[in-house]
Amino acid sequence: MDAAAAAAAVAANGKQEGLPRDPFRLDRIGPDLCSRLVGENGRAHGAHGFSVCSSGVNDAWRFRSCVAGVLAKLEEEREAQKRYWEEHSRDLTVEAMMLDSRAADLDKEERPEILSLLPSYEGKSVLELGAGIGRFTGELAKTAGHVLAMDFIESVIKKNESINGHYKNASFMCADVTSPDLVIEDNSIDLIFSNWLLMYLSDAEVEKLVERMVKWLKVGGHIFFRESCFHQSGDSKRKVNPTHYREPRFYTKVFKEGHAIDQSGSSSELSLLTCKCVGAYVKNKKNQNQICWLWQKVKSTEDRGFQRFLDNVQYKTSGILRYERVFGQGFVSTGGIETTKEFVDLLDLKPGQKVLDVGCGIGGGDFYMAENYDVHVVGIDLSINMVSFALEHAIGRKCAVEFEVADCTTKTYPDNTFDVIYSRDTILHIQDKPALFRSFFKWLKPGGKVLISDYCRSPGKPSEEFAAYIKQRGYDLHNVEAYGQMLQNAGFHDVIAEDRTDQFLKVLQRELAEVEKNKDEFLADFGQEDYDDIVTGWNAKLQRSSAGEQRWGLFIGTK
Repeated sequence: MDAAAAAAAVAANGKQEGLPRDPFRLDRIGPDLCSRLVGENGRAHGAHGFSVCSSGVNDAWRFRSCVAGVLAKLEEEREAQKRYWEEHSRDLTVEAMMLDSRAADLDKEERPEILSLLPSYEGKSVLELGAGIGRFTGELAKTAGHVLAMDFIESVIKKNESINGHYKNASFMCADVTSPDLVIEDNSIDLIFSNWLLMYLSDAEVEKLVERMVKWLKVGGHIFFRESCFHQSGDSKRKVNPTHYREPRFYTKVFKEGHAIDQSGSSSELSLLTCKCVGAYVKNKKNQNQICWLWQKVKSTEDRGFQRFLDNVQYKTSGILRYERVFGQGFVSTGGIETTKEFVDLLDLKPGQKVLDVGCGIGGGDFYMAENYDVHVVGIDLSINMVSFALEHAIGRKCAVEFEVADCTTKTYPDNTFDVIYSRDTILHIQDKPALFRSFFKWLKPGGKVLISDYCRSPGKPSEEFAAYIKQRGYDLHNVEAYGQMLQNAGFHDVIAEDRTDQFLKVLQRELAEVEKNKDEFLADFGQEDYDDIVTGWNAKLQRSSAGEQRWGLFIGTK
């Protein structure tokens, strides 16, 4: 029997034909994860890389002995987390739960912000995991049809019940979300909510919990969670700290892989609606490592949408890294820091102003504005990969920049929110530019400015070759004059529409020369195929622009 078959057999019901009842409860992990714990060479590895078996796995008995080591580590994990929270739950206060001396002040801003990010849950069923003393339980119960609040520390959930037990639509349960004995009906929950939970689970436990949550959730239902990433945020002193401060991309990957198959054989998966920094921590602590996600359970389809095209084709991880090599650290748009400095200087930024960067990429321009002009920048991008890199670049910077995975065509902000809207070589992807520019106009304060650089085309009908390029990329290109007219039609005054193609050509030539000069280093880091793609792509842009077909425009307008 191979490892996968053994895993499926023992994890399904804890027994295998001819074997006694499984004492290790392999159902706690599940067959898929059990199988992944056994490498191709027959060595089993736990969630954090520990070796638990040195010989090949040939049958269910030996598989079980290998996975037993994994489960022993999981038990150690649970005990460590329980000791940690028993210690930090002696004082059942907001400060103790948030592990921060400034918790009371942070809570005033952070709690409303978190609640504002949730989808409508009026009259719906809500499962709150890691509910703590109930910072969110009461707020959820005010609107939901029913709330089940759960925590694995008994004194904590009892405190929650003492505070929020008067809500007749709220139930309270002391339970560990990793326990196989926790039973929740499939397709029964509208919203699963957690705030600082997954960082207290091992990698394997997170994967298993996601697998279960997708099943608990109704199609169309949502999962919202918030975690501390990269490093500690609270200032409470801790003798030991078993928290897992992961990279955000770990959570994104695990949830993207979450799926469920119902009794009819229909498959469902999770679709990311948003991923963003918690603004209260950016504002008060210059800290971008408090990150939240909102997912929706949807029926699986072949059409994965434009976001997946960006992340899997045009801006996959390797592609972003090679673009960054060309444009410079933190940049994936024309001219890197040089054009950023030039264009930002045109905005006359003042300390305390608020800037929206549409298509923020990996954050270089946002950090430049925040650090040099003392402005607060909100960077949004549809690409999950781009925002993941931006968050990693933010580590240790201590500047007022927050990032969000968002679609600028569906995102909304209150009127008169921003002093500046900035966008670099992004809006070429947007088909309905007039509608977007009308939104920009509403979001800007009176006197606010919009600055856009973007790919354009010459007037008249494009050549077959250029038309094929536009279609393959999914671009919507206009001539410079027509682009500027769209801004005027949206309400902007004093519109500047400049053809910057000559500058574009000089930048392309310089970037290409730099890549060719450092060919050996580029090949060592990326390989021949990536090198050829860059050289071919840059030469093609040079050819199209020199021929006059592809243009580059700079646009500025004032509200």
